[in-house]
Amino acid sequence: MKTLRRQMLCYLLLCFAVTTYAEETISINTDNTSLIYKVDKDKKLRQVYFGSFLDAKEAEATQVTKAEAYPTFGTSYVNEAALRAVHGDGNTSTELYFEGVEQNKLSDDITQTIITLKDGYFPFTVKLCFKSYAQNDVIEQWSEISHTEKKPVTLYNYASSHLFFNEPSYHLTQFCGEWAMEMNMVETQLSRGVKNLESKLGVRSNQHSHPCFYLSLDGKAQEKAGRVVGGTLAWPGSYRLSFEVDHRENLHIISGINPYASQYILNPKEVFRTPALLYSYSSKGTGDISRRFHRWAKKYGIYRGDKTRTTLLNNWEATYFNFNEEVLSGIIKDAADMGFELFLLDDGWFANKYPRDNDKAGLGDWDCNKKKLPHGLGYLVNESKKKGIKFGIWLEPEMVNPKSELYEKHPDWVIGQPNRPLDLSRNQLILDLSNPKVQDFVFGVIDKTLSENPGIAYIKWDCNRFVTNSGSYFLSPEKQSHLWIGYVRGLFSVLDRVRAKYKDVSMMCCSGGGGRIDYGTLPYFDEFWISDNTDALDRIFIQWGTTQFFPSMALASHVSVVPNHITGRIVPLKFRFDVAMSAKLGMDLQPKDMTPEDKEFSKNAIKDYYSIRSIVQFGDLYRLLSPYENKRTAMMYVTEDQNDAVLFTYLLKKSINGNTQPLILEGLDSDKNYRVTELNKETKGYSWFTPLDGKVFSGDYLMKYGLRFTMYNEYDSKVIRITAE
Repeated sequence: MKTLRRQMLCYLLLCFAVTTYAEETISINTDNTSLIYKVDKDKKLRQVYFGSFLDAKEAEATQVTKAEAYPTFGTSYVNEAALRAVHGDGNTSTELYFEGVEQNKLSDDITQTIITLKDGYFPFTVKLCFKSYAQNDVIEQWSEISHTEKKPVTLYNYASSHLFFNEPSYHLTQFCGEWAMEMNMVETQLSRGVKNLESKLGVRSNQHSHPCFYLSLDGKAQEKAGRVVGGTLAWPGSYRLSFEVDHRENLHIISGINPYASQYILNPKEVFRTPALLYSYSSKGTGDISRRFHRWAKKYGIYRGDKTRTTLLNNWEATYFNFNEEVLSGIIKDAADMGFELFLLDDGWFANKYPRDNDKAGLGDWDCNKKKLPHGLGYLVNESKKKGIKFGIWLEPEMVNPKSELYEKHPDWVIGQPNRPLDLSRNQLILDLSNPKVQDFVFGVIDKTLSENPGIAYIKWDCNRFVTNSGSYFLSPEKQSHLWIGYVRGLFSVLDRVRAKYKDVSMMCCSGGGGRIDYGTLPYFDEFWISDNTDALDRIFIQWGTTQFFPSMALASHVSVVPNHITGRIVPLKFRFDVAMSAKLGMDLQPKDMTPEDKEFSKNAIKDYYSIRSIVQFGDLYRLLSPYENKRTAMMYVTEDQNDAVLFTYLLKKSINGNTQPLILEGLDSDKNYRVTELNKETKGYSWFTPLDGKVFSGDYLMKYGLRFTMYNEYDSKVIRITAE
């Protein structure tokens, strides 16, 4: 109650004028949070509260503020605007007034709220749309902009949402990085001015920066305590998250498509729908926010979030582009013998006139290469079936090499500028998905591959570059800035068609690593590839950041060769498996290259993974020790019924006297007793967990005193099964 009173007081004592009259109160509620708007005497919509749940009586008692719900450019507002439009007559101002609100219960869990705002002069409308997910405490917000003016309106800024805060301080955690260094967490205290997190990459949202954030309202963010807001934008294109601290220390968060070079000409009666910002408020720290997003995602945010994800062996590190039927048949046999459920054939299987023998040719020509695979993909599908496993295929249907038959026929299908030299990345160009003919082609690639080879069970969908030379040969000169939006809409149109016809085919989302990990894309995909960097030590940090918002059930994590192809680091096989087992296990390391001892260890590790897979993929994640703050890191998953859990712990730096940090467990039932058992044991050497192995402890003991055992060596790791008796 103390925290609630403090929070309400902050909103009631805003630094600017407070009125005492409201015509209407609008509450958008989940089980534990409330977002409250009020309409003032001038018919302006104001945000008055966002925090812990308030009932109807408490919501009514809140006072009106001057915090605009969706601030617009051109009148008296002088901060960053959510909306900036030029009307048909050239007027640059928009002034929105409350028109009405509709609230409908879509299910036991979801309530939809639509608040309609209209300009005082022009027939111009903005609808603020919300879905509140009661059980998961997540709010989804977007805007819908339309008009019936005689001439088109040009939109220059068109935010999905505007959130307002008035607190003594703000600490922002952003997620940034680079290829092979995705999802690094960096926290800074916001000061006056504007901080933008953004992407201008066009066909992917992520890589240099990711459309996710934490905002801590109680000093630096904490895992287990403190008031915090977490948000992520559901959009796979250029985005902007803007954080502006104004001269009165108020914070304005504006989210949406990046408006940079992206003005949009909106025709009469056309509805412009922005992507959604998904966000949640908690008074229990970032860990609570994560678990909310994970539960929400498994139900609404990823494709078939209730289905177990399969293990797979990929041929890429074994063969790259150099393979034939005999080689692949051997790898398929190895995959089955190791206990994997699927074999994935990666890049290099297609194109004949310009064969895909390297990354310089063949993209766009999706016919099976007759020299490498004379009997086609169907032969490999059948080979997999004979061995009792499934078959998957790599595709990059949005891309084309200039050295291809497709480019020779349709050079106008690519994104590029006339009278400028081709700007290649990875020797390829991007097909312009704002063009309906290109959309048909891309869908046709998927449709042809799957319909001609009905046994294909899995697609790895790649997108290996971002936009440069951003021009469209399809769009008219005055609508070139529509490319950034039209591309993503075209992509969604293709994915809609794919999923309508191929509901049972699993798909992995890959984009030069984790370039397209967002909740706009993931509803079409079963899983995602977060980084081309499979170095186990780096993956601890990459996966630590990724799982702040995205569930590990969909996070493909593979055991790879050493020295690692990217870092050159040599990491023990057990450590590599222990890290990969904390998400969705796969392997690029090839059985034919293993010693008999390593092969036997790997088979047992895969069996152990199957014994804990449901816990990892469907359990709640609790982070115990952060790799950013400790020489040792630890995390655990706990099933909903609190009967099963699995703990992962890794030593990041060698400790001469041994690292003895206690692991204080979380999420268990204090009244239950649990047996702790070490999994994935090394066949040689002594395990410092042995004195505890097989012992039974109460949940209360494990969550107070914890598990205490020494870890000595760099790359020391442990996987501990925790089972209720």
